[in-house]
Amino acid sequence: MRSSAPWWLKLSAGAVLLFLHLPILLIFLYAFSTEDASFTWPIPGFTLRWFAAAWERPDIWEALSLSLRVALVATAIALVLGTLCAAAVARTRFFGREAVSLLVILPIALPGIITGISLRQAFALADIPYSFWTIAVGHATFCVVVVHNNAVARFRRLGGNLVEASMDLGATYWQTLRHVILPNVATALLAGGMLAFALSFDEVIVTTFTAGQQATLPIWMLEELVRPRERPVTNVVAMVVVLVTFLPILGAYHLTRGTDAVAGGGK
Repeated sequence: MRSSAPWWLKLSAGAVLLFLHLPILLIFLYAFSTEDASFTWPIPGFTLRWFAAAWERPDIWEALSLSLRVALVATAIALVLGTLCAAAVARTRFFGREAVSLLVILPIALPGIITGISLRQAFALADIPYSFWTIAVGHATFCVVVVHNNAVARFRRLGGNLVEASMDLGATYWQTLRHVILPNVATALLAGGMLAFALSFDEVIVTTFTAGQQATLPIWMLEELVRPRERPVTNVVAMVVVLVTFLPILGAYHLTRGTDAVAGGGK
């Protein structure tokens, strides 16, 4: 039977949560402020007009559309490459396997500015113009890590007995893949894909070096903070970013809860 935690431990947990999430709550609060020039406390009043103003801004819709499309493509690339790499590392033995595992997780361990500069120089050397695809490829470099970490943990839990039994019963490789392997790793892949989408959607540093003249939603927010037109509109957009990234993370948490696969292990 579990004993109740002491009051000071509960108070400490509450203080940590407040420290982590109070700034986010302030963003939500100021999105309803009637003041459009600066942050004041207490808030002079509450209004919904900034939501209408954000809805009518075409630049916001363009940035949101670009962010969603980039996140979807980067996630698709990461699912394919991350799953294949995880299968190779977890299911086979070859020279340099541990080195491959280290190199796969390196992009997310390096500072984002290093990844951004290296990608920019690589695109310049290859004479590749900055476009939607340069952003998507740049995001895929760190999204692969999240998918790989989730997939490799599930592959290692799967073991080889089920695959061998399927083969012994006459199933082909593709039948085994479809009816045995994929059903067992599907939730890990889905969780990894959700986290990859969330990471891509709110990425700023790598996007800065690979976007050229295009602006994803986080880049749009950064520019608006430097040259604000309607500051509360930026808070409204920040609310959208929080919600769009929170839902995949919540889904990934529920999909991997109670298993050995840590959804956010790579980050």
